[in-house]
Amino acid sequence: MDCLIDAHALIWFFNGDKKLSDKAREAIENPDNLKFISVATIWEIAIKISLEKLIVQNGFNQFPELIEANGFEVLPITFEHAMTVSTLEFLQR
Repeated sequence: MDCLIDAHALIWFFNGDKKLSDKAREAIENPDNLKFISVATIWEIAIKISLEKLIVQNGFNQFPELIEANGFEVLPITFEHAMTVSTLEFLQR
């Protein structure tokens, strides 16, 4: 199964937080699953840290190692992605 992990799920997973469901944790921990994180998720976490809405005990510098050690693949955002977003209906602020 392919899994796209959002910011909250990633934070909860790294923190061992019970807010992450058992089903989600099992999917993330399953070595047969492909696990993806958008670079936008990393950006969102960086913003939360800069706004002091998220405190990271060992610093944000550890994230690349955590991501690699847990088998996550980081997906880039391309110019083509941005062009597609510019054509979508605006549904949420």
